[in-house]
Amino acid sequence: MVASRSPFANYFLLVLVSFCLLRFGDRINYETLTLTLPRTNTTAVSDVNDVVDREPARRNYIVRFVEYKDAEDHRAYLQGKIGLDGWEWIERRNPAAKFPTDFGVVAIDDSVRTALIEEFERLELVKDVSADLSYSRSVLAEGDDRVGAFADGKKRPGKIFSSMSYSEGECYATAISNSTISWNRQLLMQRYQVTSFFGARGLWEKGYTGAKVKMAIFDTGIRANHPHFRNIKERTNWTNEDTLNDNLGHGTFVAGVIAGQYDECLGFAPDTEIYAFRVFTDAQVSYTSWFLDAFNYAIATNMDVLNLSIGGPDYLDLPFVEKVWELTANNIIMVSAIGNDGPLYGTLNNPADQSDVIGVGGIDYGDHIASFSSRGMSTWEIPHGYGRVKPDVVAYGREIMGSSISANCKSLSGTSVASPVVAGVVCLLVSVIPEHDRKNILNPASMKQALVEGAAKLPDANMYEQGAGRVHLLESYEILKSYQPRASIFPSILDYMDCPYSWPFCRQPLYAGAMPVIFNATILNGMGVLGYVESPPTWHPSDEEGNLLSIRFTYSEVIWPWTGYLALHMQIKEEAALFSGEIEGNVTVKIYSPPAQGEKNVRRSTCVLQLKLKVVPTPPRSKRVLWDQFHSIKYPPGYIPRDSLDVRNDILDWHGDHLHTNFHIMFNMLRDAGYYVETLGSPLTCFDAHQYGTLLLVDLEDEYFKEEIQKLRDDVINTGLGLAVFAEWYNVDTMVKMRFFDDNTRSWWTPVTGGANIPALNDLLAPFGIAFGDKILNGDFSIDGEHSRYASGTDIVRFPAGGYVHAFPFMDSSESAATQNVLLTSGMAKADSPILGLLELGEGRIAVYGDSNCLDSSHMVTHCYWLLRKILDFTSGNIKDPVLFSTSVRRAAALYQDDNQLPSRRTDVDFSTYSAVVGKELICRSDSRFEVWGTKGYSLHVRGRNRRLPGYPAIDLGRGLNSTVETSYLKQPQWTQNNKGEHSGNNIFGLLYRDEVID
Repeated sequence: MVASRSPFANYFLLVLVSFCLLRFGDRINYETLTLTLPRTNTTAVSDVNDVVDREPARRNYIVRFVEYKDAEDHRAYLQGKIGLDGWEWIERRNPAAKFPTDFGVVAIDDSVRTALIEEFERLELVKDVSADLSYSRSVLAEGDDRVGAFADGKKRPGKIFSSMSYSEGECYATAISNSTISWNRQLLMQRYQVTSFFGARGLWEKGYTGAKVKMAIFDTGIRANHPHFRNIKERTNWTNEDTLNDNLGHGTFVAGVIAGQYDECLGFAPDTEIYAFRVFTDAQVSYTSWFLDAFNYAIATNMDVLNLSIGGPDYLDLPFVEKVWELTANNIIMVSAIGNDGPLYGTLNNPADQSDVIGVGGIDYGDHIASFSSRGMSTWEIPHGYGRVKPDVVAYGREIMGSSISANCKSLSGTSVASPVVAGVVCLLVSVIPEHDRKNILNPASMKQALVEGAAKLPDANMYEQGAGRVHLLESYEILKSYQPRASIFPSILDYMDCPYSWPFCRQPLYAGAMPVIFNATILNGMGVLGYVESPPTWHPSDEEGNLLSIRFTYSEVIWPWTGYLALHMQIKEEAALFSGEIEGNVTVKIYSPPAQGEKNVRRSTCVLQLKLKVVPTPPRSKRVLWDQFHSIKYPPGYIPRDSLDVRNDILDWHGDHLHTNFHIMFNMLRDAGYYVETLGSPLTCFDAHQYGTLLLVDLEDEYFKEEIQKLRDDVINTGLGLAVFAEWYNVDTMVKMRFFDDNTRSWWTPVTGGANIPALNDLLAPFGIAFGDKILNGDFSIDGEHSRYASGTDIVRFPAGGYVHAFPFMDSSESAATQNVLLTSGMAKADSPILGLLELGEGRIAVYGDSNCLDSSHMVTHCYWLLRKILDFTSGNIKDPVLFSTSVRRAAALYQDDNQLPSRRTDVDFSTYSAVVGKELICRSDSRFEVWGTKGYSLHVRGRNRRLPGYPAIDLGRGLNSTVETSYLKQPQWTQNNKGEHSGNNIFGLLYRDEVID
């Protein structure tokens, strides 16, 4: 069995595959010109009827293999095994062609696509087949008007990527006199050398200048013989354009920040060897296959550091993501920009959001987080887990001076500028270590340890804005001088008293009876690319009061490449329901790695995470609000459209829809108002309604289990739970109109649902006689002097008699209302549309509102926090605002629309692909109370101490599940065996995320 196999067997397999790449050949120091086959970039459209005939009949796909071979061998294998016609091998003529490869590109006819892909994936040596995605970015958008992947509601060619940097101006200088034109001299003097802020000269004077460090710059290329650079070793082109030059200026600028030698815009490591990988065309487009070849070439030619100033929200492009893992596993230190989608939260870009990559955010010269810099947390782990801390570090990214194409200096701003600042720092630090000892000491984990441990924490930013803080070159230098391989945890401390750095944890203390608070830390293993958790993590309280805290852990069994995760699920025990105070202590976890080359003993290290927690007595039920995270679906993997259709340049809902991402301002407001807000990432059967005043449902896209619908009805009517719903638009005709052909995936993209899943919400609300319609309403309105904007919200079409309903005259902008709108613009009066309803039903209270944009900080026009507070006063405390409950808006008769007129589900979308409900098992996961982990949740009708969950003591549902869990258990490590042989990266992939639980 695999479980009994020695972990060293896996290690040696990994080492064998990873280091066999080093046999590919000696370093190449000549320029290589690449011309690959052209691809058709079909213009994105919003009107489907005009372009149906323009869909290409053949699409390109990446076929990944389980081992490296010459491309011709892979081609012969496929041709010998595939009996179907309708496909063609695409020859890739680029510098990587001389080395073995692990993938091929094939063109497949649409008419036989499904059958051929199935045939390919049945082959023993084929790992998988995926679309050849393309990457598109805007590198030089002027000012704050940055352009992303969408413009005016239409998809630009390429994969969805954020804007990278924007221009601040150019300072012209002569190449021989080092003088600037007089009218620009003052401007130049105001822009400081970024190297001086980090004390780079101190290392230069010690003789460290980046010598013999191989720096790969993945960008738009660089001009040959550029006078700002003394050490351009190689330029390679991976695009379908016949040039090696940089015609945009971004690649040249990045190289200048890293290694420029010109006095007016010095780089950090002027003696660094520059390897310019031109992976973007002049139109700023690239393909996954281009990146895969370029990454393979970087591995084969033994690059030391790689800068990638690109990023986007698609962390599910597995060929790309896994190749980054393989790249870092081969000891290449990757630095990448975290993104320019700030100040919004939940906007981290990939690959900078990967734990093995150094993700860089931007600050200004006043040490304030730059407004453009993307914020955390990572959203991979939602809904059942909690995001990791990113960025890792921040660096100056506003008005940074660098080289221009014309051999002058210019300034740019953006995280794609901050990224090469850190990459330059890394190159300088690499050169500090003697060349013969570098690979023994330096790796992606040890370099990240030096950066985060040496960083200076900024006083006015939280961990999801700044990571460890501003890079401190000299402190990191001191750490590396005496570095010994070890493992560590980042962040190394969680302090509830340290605000704002520990936001959101410092904003809401712990208390008994709450959902587990999850803190997700990263394990950095500088001892080796592969590591293991030797024994379960352990909680060591500093005093007796620390025993009031119960912690369960989920973590990586296998730490690869170089990193893993450690998540703490923290609950306060029932006996602390009245406790107020602080709990301190340490969590320790022991890590080991196999011996390094030439060593005999296993490397071991103990990681420590310090906890300083604040605990308060359990709040009253009326002050506790539960946020439903489970039923939220975000991009990726599906086309989840934006909530406000007025926003034309950001059409995807990708910010996480979490309390601590794009709803973080709302979270802070609720805390200021005295509410305690908890998160539920499991079905509605997994919480005890007796404990909460209101269940808050905002902008939800998923379906509901029938057990959830039944339980919620009982929770409201019989248990007195308040229910507050903020819906969104849903109109099938509009969704069809929004589909577009995407040259990324060579397929039509169709919205999976609307802004919210109204048919599913209507099923959930049906027991209460409430339903939403399919109008898309826009307009301004006011209630009691509070003005708000209704932005692409829906209408209420069913509501019981006796309820209170507010209606306003709005324009319906849905496709199905197009004819009506023509008449309205001709002078017909707009009809009032119901948008807000309030109802008392049984023991509970319900409030429904048709728009969530006023709570979502992503594209908010005006907020409606005032309305949310009034709603919660009603649903949780039965406090009725006299205006909201005016007799003039009380319904004498029920508002009713026939079933056949209610919004219907799409029949042309396989919703199970994106849903956590459809085709899935109802189960309470690790975000739930410990008592119900692994069960279906709380019975609909059980009361008192008469229900026993497997593996747990009897619990008192009537008392709110605050009982102490005494049972402790540890699952034995389980190893995943692949069905067919795979290269090292993918063997490890099956082992990365295995939950281990202790109490």
